[in-house]
Amino acid sequence: MMKKFALAAIVLAGSHFVGAHGASANDLSALHSGPVRTAQAAQLRRPALRVEEDEFLSLLEENIASGGPAKDGIPAVEKPRYTSAAEGDEWLVAEDVVFGVDYEGFVAAYPQRILVWHEIANETIRGEPISITYCPLTGTSIGFKGALTPETRSTFGVSGKLVNSNLIMYDRATDSQWPQILGKAITGSLRANRLEEFPVGWTTWENWKQQHSDTRVLSRDTGFIRNYGKNADPYGSYLGKNKGYYNSEQLLFRPIVEDSQLHPKTVVVGMRDDAGNSVAIVKDRLRQEKEIEVKLGDRTVVVTYEVITVFGRLECGAFAACMPLLERSRH
Repeated sequence: MMKKFALAAIVLAGSHFVGAHGASANDLSALHSGPVRTAQAAQLRRPALRVEEDEFLSLLEENIASGGPAKDGIPAVEKPRYTSAAEGDEWLVAEDVVFGVDYEGFVAAYPQRILVWHEIANETIRGEPISITYCPLTGTSIGFKGALTPETRSTFGVSGKLVNSNLIMYDRATDSQWPQILGKAITGSLRANRLEEFPVGWTTWENWKQQHSDTRVLSRDTGFIRNYGKNADPYGSYLGKNKGYYNSEQLLFRPIVEDSQLHPKTVVVGMRDDAGNSVAIVKDRLRQEKEIEVKLGDRTVVVTYEVITVFGRLECGAFAACMPLLERSRH
């Protein structure tokens, strides 16, 4: 039996339709409808925890650090507006990094140039809240569904806090705190609850357009005054020679655990399953070997790498968007 799994490329830092101009996706009733419903915190239940997991969550909570801005000091994009791909071409260049979403018939590109200033974009698809998230310090882009529990749905905001250099989100229903890479609450009434993810591709604008000619693009009309120009990224740039933090071996925050296996900013391809099993593969190794077989829990998966296009020093591989992981049945 063959199955496909979604995969995201991450950097473990410290431990990795086209709408009319200015139209909000929330105005597109064919795809978006219904309010976000929430439940009282008293109705929420925490899952039973193993001792090891409880200690791990406590360790992360003890190592929460301020990232500088206050809560919502980095404002999430609410009720996003979108433009056509043609209008996107007026300010995006071919090699610009975008985070691509193809979910329930909704196709959109979220430029890194915008999300670096906001880190979260909250959207509603067919009445379901979803969040497209990006952490600049760990180089991770992950999509989350807003179903916190079967009874509770919410959008997310930026807490202003970090753990292991990674963005900590908070939900607006219970104020529980969720490290982005972990995807599990470490504080609040939802502690130990896990979020359901959906694929978000890390690719280039040119490549995304080629694969999704009907894409819309997140508008620079976010409701906030920010510089979304080509050279305005506060951390550096994925383009050109001056990449700043993205190409530096330095960390802004010391990791909780250090070892000598890999440099803390080594780029890896990470994956996990619903049971909590996880594995990381060094991207350079995957690029060289093209195919690597790994164990993920009791399953054996094959991870493949295919170069789609190269722009200067920026290489876009298939794994970085939504790489097929083929499960091999063992009989």
